[in-house]
Amino acid sequence: MAKIVLGYAPTRRSIFSAPDAIKYRGLTADRLRELNVEFVDITDINEEGLLYNEEDRLKALEKFRKAGVDGLFLPHCNFGTEFICARLAKDLNVPVLLWGPLDERPQPNGVRLRDTQCGLFATGKVLRRFDVPFTYMTNCRLNDPVFERGIRDFLAVCNVVRTFRSIRILQIGPRPFEFWSTMCNEGELLEKFNIQLSPIPLPELTAEIRNCISEKEEVQEIVTYCRANMDINVTDAQLEKIAGLAAAMEHLVGKYHCNAGAIQCWNALQGELGIMPCAANALLNDRGIPIVCETDIHGAITALMVEAAANDDTRSFFADWTIRHPDNPNGELLQHCGPWPLSVAGCRPCITYPLAFDYPGAITAEAKHGDVTLARFNGDHGKYSLLLGGAKGIDGPKGMGTYLWVEVENIKRLEAKIVEGPYIHHCVGIHKNVIPVLYEACKYIGIQPDLYDPIEEDVKAYLRGE
Repeated sequence: MAKIVLGYAPTRRSIFSAPDAIKYRGLTADRLRELNVEFVDITDINEEGLLYNEEDRLKALEKFRKAGVDGLFLPHCNFGTEFICARLAKDLNVPVLLWGPLDERPQPNGVRLRDTQCGLFATGKVLRRFDVPFTYMTNCRLNDPVFERGIRDFLAVCNVVRTFRSIRILQIGPRPFEFWSTMCNEGELLEKFNIQLSPIPLPELTAEIRNCISEKEEVQEIVTYCRANMDINVTDAQLEKIAGLAAAMEHLVGKYHCNAGAIQCWNALQGELGIMPCAANALLNDRGIPIVCETDIHGAITALMVEAAANDDTRSFFADWTIRHPDNPNGELLQHCGPWPLSVAGCRPCITYPLAFDYPGAITAEAKHGDVTLARFNGDHGKYSLLLGGAKGIDGPKGMGTYLWVEVENIKRLEAKIVEGPYIHHCVGIHKNVIPVLYEACKYIGIQPDLYDPIEEDVKAYLRGE
């Protein structure tokens, strides 16, 4: 999992039991340690290790900023001090998790020690007044399964937000002329989201390929890996170029401090190299560096978001929506020339020729079946959203390139949503249900989640802990 660090700021209010609040501060910290959650606490800021006044809030803010926390956890160990929590959350500008331990039975004399639920109601309202988005984890006990699930989902949300706020994409060449659908507004992406592009011309890529091939060692390691993990239906010289291309793209991603790439995969590249870049893309995708086709910047953004939501080593795949299934009325073919990671394949991949081109260098492999999440970040006219939903892999006719037949709930509804926009024929899939995490992350990054099936209440119910 990605290393996510939480700022741990348990809070109390003076009119309720301070000893009970201290008790739950410690119990909650112990539970986080059991779950291997990394956090920065405030036990050095006051004797109680609790947040309840402005002087300590300022010290906590300084400490959390210095530590570079990725999220803020506000356990209400009794009622809590709502305005102090809101001020801290506003200044930190990271995802916020609001939670409190379930209140016990009142004492025989009627005394209540904490009134945690009531305090959560108050803090939720004040966070709204401060215009601070937050995630609410249901009022529950520390050992309830929903607590662990909520914490892990929140860590994944933090990972999406952190990733989205630091996107830098290596743009290798302009988009292919015919692909007006993949155009993007570079200035707007920077102004709205701080998403940065690092454009380079194709000759810079080909020069780096020649350097990599001449140095041999790294390229030969990649060639050896390919022969061990794939069937090879290209010449030795072509395989060497594929390996050189993979090495060159990884070097350039590092040189320009990028975390993804988008390549003009045809047709100038074929004239220069005599190969398709698909297999090289697949190799980098398996290393956790998404490389997407046809200079689709929005596609690269989607891949980064989806993999961050998985928050593990599950790799995504970049696909075309192509044709309906010939037999299944809600089936669809997801396919691309051959850039999907080897870890996605349900069989031994083969480096060969793609469907629509005369140049070698694409992978053919059917992806493994199972449940998948499908997503697409896109926008136009200044409005951006994330198309989001589920599907399951099914049997279908043999295909070329990397492909997967999927079944959705209602293909006509999905088809209309893609055509009517702002989406295009590209999407990103992943073999994991990351719909709730991406849905929740959207509130922090200023885009609209757009579910293509009527499952919003189900997603909200999951996030509520139901």
